[in-house]
Amino acid sequence: MSETVVIHRRYRGPAESGNGGYVCGRLSQHAGGEAEVTLRLPPPLERQLAVERDGDRVLLLDGDALVAEAIPARVDLAPPAPVSWEEALDATTRYLGFHEHPFPECFTCGPGRPEPDSLRIFPGSVAGRPGTVAAPWVAHEVDPAVVWAAIDCPGAFAVGMIGRGETVLGRMAARIERLPAEGERCVAAGFALGEDGRKLHAGTALFAETGELLALARQTWIVPRA
Repeated sequence: MSETVVIHRRYRGPAESGNGGYVCGRLSQHAGGEAEVTLRLPPPLERQLAVERDGDRVLLLDGDALVAEAIPARVDLAPPAPVSWEEALDATTRYLGFHEHPFPECFTCGPGRPEPDSLRIFPGSVAGRPGTVAAPWVAHEVDPAVVWAAIDCPGAFAVGMIGRGETVLGRMAARIERLPAEGERCVAAGFALGEDGRKLHAGTALFAETGELLALARQTWIVPRA
């Protein structure tokens, strides 16, 4: 009998589907933790989704429809230099999502959600570091899926999501070096890695206030067709 997963509405990204990083993080735990997850369909909310294994692949299914698949994978990405807590506090004042946001109720970065119902990570440009964004985050309700969510949306803002329409996460490979402690001050950062047509490539990282690397990810974001 297959296992099941339910993505509750609290963990939405778009209004009617799951936050990409959170869903990837949930599925990654069935693939051994460090994994690459590809989202094939918008993850539906509030219903049972089956988790099945196919060799090294772990599949997330909505009936016969493939929602996502995960494979064990190393994150072959050099982490950026840490962003300090003070730099992140300054950067978040430049968060473009305060003025325009395709998904204002996103669990990670939606300004329309109150604390502590969401993470409220608002990444803005880091002074003196073109292509890098960052935001402060005081860790709470910490688990691996929440950490994947914390390093989800910074990538979208690093590659310039605003003004491109409903850009969504297509693929994310991540590893967690250490889960932050409850109440620990952290910095979530994103950095642009280039573009290929409708595909936007980014890296993201979570740092402790000391500069310790807590988590690292590589992402592909998909811009909607014109």
